[in-house]
Amino acid sequence: MQFDPEQTAVVVVDMQNGFCHPDGSLHAPGSEAAIEPCTRLVDRAREAGASVVFTRDVHPPEQFDDNQYYDEFDRWGEHVVEGSWETELVEGLASREGELVVVKHTYDAFYQTELEGWLDAHGVTNLLFCGTLANVCVLHTAGSAGLRDYRPVLVEDAIGYIEEGDREYALDHAGWLFGQVTTLPELGFSIE
Repeated sequence: MQFDPEQTAVVVVDMQNGFCHPDGSLHAPGSEAAIEPCTRLVDRAREAGASVVFTRDVHPPEQFDDNQYYDEFDRWGEHVVEGSWETELVEGLASREGELVVVKHTYDAFYQTELEGWLDAHGVTNLLFCGTLANVCVLHTAGSAGLRDYRPVLVEDAIGYIEEGDREYALDHAGWLFGQVTTLPELGFSIE
């Protein structure tokens, strides 16, 4: 799979201390294992001149206080609370000047953020997804991208998970319904 770097962005989903570091409240070994392949993908994208976008899941402490049903703290416990060390990107995956960092408050990085406008302004149509968690924020953001007529491609070996079956489900679902799946060795960047 070849991607024109001028029309492509790597979307690094939620590679934060809270999910990827052993001291994080929602640490998963599968998320920690995704750090190195995500770093390789980001390095390749930067070298080719493709865009890189990072998402950060951040929750104000009172975010769910008045919600009727949707409450991530009930489901997952308090995590990545605004202002905490958990919200920071893991060491080695820092953003650079000119790269977008999307602060989101739910699973979908398009929901009430600047992501869509930024991608459109930069002529991006292909989105290569890596990060964590496969069946939560990666799946919901990639699905939302597909509904907005971007080309979502999930990079299988650079996606974190809690259980291996969670990743398999997300990849199968994405490939069947709205996107494509590839691996790091199968993708490259070239001017069309």
